[in-house]
Amino acid sequence: MEKTASICDQNKKGKAGRVLVLRGKDGICEQVNLLAADYEIVTVDHFDQALAELRQGRFQLVISHVSDFLPLERAAVAAQASVILETIGQGVAVLDLNGKVIWGNRRLNESSPEVIQQLSDKCREIFHQEISSGICSPNPRRFSIQSPHGEYYEVTASPVIDGDDRFQTLAVAIWDVTASRQLQQKLNAIDKAGRELVRLEVETVGKLDIPHRLALLEEKIIRYTREVLGFDKFSVRLLDKKTNRLELVLSAGLTDQAKNIDLFATPEGNGICGFVASTGRSYNCHDVKHDRRYMPGIDNAASSLTVPLLLHDQVIGVFNLESEHPSAFNEDDRQIAEIFGRYVAIALHILDLMVVERYRATGQLANNVAAEISGPLNDILTEATTLIEEYIGQDEMRHRLQAICDKVGQIRETIKQVAKAPSSLVGEKPVAPVTDLVLANKTVLVADDEPIIRQTIYDILTKYGCVVELARDGNEAISMIGQRKYDLILSDIKMPHRSGYDIFAAVKELNPKLPIVFMTGFGYDPNHSVIRARQEGLSGVLYKPFKVDELLSLLREAIREMPGN
Repeated sequence: MEKTASICDQNKKGKAGRVLVLRGKDGICEQVNLLAADYEIVTVDHFDQALAELRQGRFQLVISHVSDFLPLERAAVAAQASVILETIGQGVAVLDLNGKVIWGNRRLNESSPEVIQQLSDKCREIFHQEISSGICSPNPRRFSIQSPHGEYYEVTASPVIDGDDRFQTLAVAIWDVTASRQLQQKLNAIDKAGRELVRLEVETVGKLDIPHRLALLEEKIIRYTREVLGFDKFSVRLLDKKTNRLELVLSAGLTDQAKNIDLFATPEGNGICGFVASTGRSYNCHDVKHDRRYMPGIDNAASSLTVPLLLHDQVIGVFNLESEHPSAFNEDDRQIAEIFGRYVAIALHILDLMVVERYRATGQLANNVAAEISGPLNDILTEATTLIEEYIGQDEMRHRLQAICDKVGQIRETIKQVAKAPSSLVGEKPVAPVTDLVLANKTVLVADDEPIIRQTIYDILTKYGCVVELARDGNEAISMIGQRKYDLILSDIKMPHRSGYDIFAAVKELNPKLPIVFMTGFGYDPNHSVIRARQEGLSGVLYKPFKVDELLSLLREAIREMPGN
């Protein structure tokens, strides 16, 4: 034996495999030594030694006396079964009729005493009558238990009966389903949050002006992001199709540096947000220190998750979550964030359609809102339906996903009602020529990149006696301001090339007393243009859609307050 082992130790490298030899009572035949040239030979004298070797390693061949072979084979199979039971992910146990654990595998023994006690109590409760009678059906029973610490477990308990149908013991399998339950709870929350976002409370919204509607939507997005996803540091950026820029529309927890950075929808050089916006693919950054695409978002950031905001399968922006912990986001978080992002995209788009004046009649606006939202709702329906197929066998999860699908029709109806809420749009009524003592003969520059906005305001103001000139963008407006004098400037905040605040700064440099009124189509002011301009002498702000009376009243007030009037 020693000689054989020595030969094997010298020639382990390059061996074809290992051979286990159980010497037994009669020793081994000399032919076994012929295998030593190609195989590592492990020789043992006793049955127990053979089992120990089989447990510790793999063998290509086992040689033993014929009388030892059958017991050895059975023992090896039993040993393999034991290994399987000890390494599977579920807890496995055998309980006696009093609920006491007779045997448990490693996973079960890792469970807390509270979970094992609940398992015992539940089994005795469910099988009480069978235990009392001693006779039991062999059919397994399935039930759930929850630990005091919030973990959820699914249990399958199967009676073990003898040949006379007498109840002997219980074979129990228990597995931790906390992650799937938590995902289910998140789906429940996203179902509710998504409906709340797009519903916008018709009765409440109808009574609010545009700034307050925006504030309400922002508050909801922030609140539901924290409640549904469990993270309170994030940002939402919308894609400006004209400039390809990702405009920051709201954020929570971001640094000033992150808020002020210019990002564009390109795969390289614009961080993770730029990559997601350009590709339409979500991006889970597990470690920001080792990811070349990551750009600072929050102090002490360790990981981030960014998903596209999709509308009609077109990217309209990105939703970015940040965390101070590494690998804070998993695959469940990605799925939830993507579905929630679709709701956010719809809510923002509804508001955009409601506040940007693109139509001349409210009925047409309502119809167009409904048409615009139909596709995105179908996207959510498809997303939820796909997840239903992934969760076959998990009835509760499928039920909640189906509930999301069922709500699509209700959402469509509600959107129609919300879309009809704003009843007065700029220029919706013909205006007859009027002699206005304040506005007559006043020269007004109107700057807006939307042709219909420029033309509508032009038609209104000229009928009230104003001399109106039009600028299509910021550059043209600043050029015109330098060439002639105006009595008032009416400018949109967000325009190509130069912003409304750039126009404001140029005007104040030339004539600090000249009144300026801002217009905003979407109300969001990430660069705080309105706040800064108000501190520096802005005359007022109009939030689209605005009524003709609101426009005229604000312009009259701005002109009256101009020194010399």
